[in-house]
Amino acid sequence: MKNNLTIAIRASIEAGKEILKVYASPIKVETKKDDSPLTLADKNANDIINNYLKNTPIPIISEENKQLDYSKRKDWKQCWIVDPLDGTKEFIKRNGEFTVNIALVENGNPVLGIIYVPVSKELYFTSTDASKAYKITLKDEDVSVSEIFENASEIQPETKTPSVVKIVGSRSHLNEDTKNFISEIEKENSVEIVSKGSSLKFCLVAEGRANIYPRLAPTMEWDTAAGQAICQAAGVKVINNETQKPLQYNKENLLNPYFLVTVEGGI
Repeated sequence: MKNNLTIAIRASIEAGKEILKVYASPIKVETKKDDSPLTLADKNANDIINNYLKNTPIPIISEENKQLDYSKRKDWKQCWIVDPLDGTKEFIKRNGEFTVNIALVENGNPVLGIIYVPVSKELYFTSTDASKAYKITLKDEDVSVSEIFENASEIQPETKTPSVVKIVGSRSHLNEDTKNFISEIEKENSVEIVSKGSSLKFCLVAEGRANIYPRLAPTMEWDTAAGQAICQAAGVKVINNETQKPLQYNKENLLNPYFLVTVEGGI
């Protein structure tokens, strides 16, 4: 697991470097079949990550790879789930709130997670046994992974009852269901909305900067796997609204149900 984590961390940082090359130039945007945006940064970062992860014997599910039929995936015990550039809309807006997401899934559960923020050089990752989550801001992108392990700080969620409930919202999505959810909490609590793009929304709860993240809008597995791994390692739940159990991965349909990110016991 340490070798897998090392490879994934290195892949995320190198992908981030490539993303920033495109970020520094005029950004050309294509539109995919599902009307979502695609840039050269998505493609280049995906190539880099694939080149790193193919050094492991573990198959890859990536947003930018051709998706294999479930008949070929259903017996996988392990797989990588990758979003080479999560938050392409934030990338195009140039607000810095986009990430590289890499997760290792075992039997449907994300057990390793890496989220790298190219602009701020913040790196979030799980321990090899998925019992802790860490964060480090890189001073040098060429730093060794062993130095990252030595110097990263553990992150933990807020477990005290907050005087003001901080609810994570999206800069690009805030639909009627989410507004209704917030209204219900406002009946008994003071509320503050914390806006953030991409998988950074998971990180806000994992490191105690927010209390709850309701996602009542569509997401795909590559949007959430790394964030869920980091949250679970920090002691935060990512719960399927339909089953009240943790989100599962490498499903026949890679679309996620609505879910809630919250600490044990809720707010």
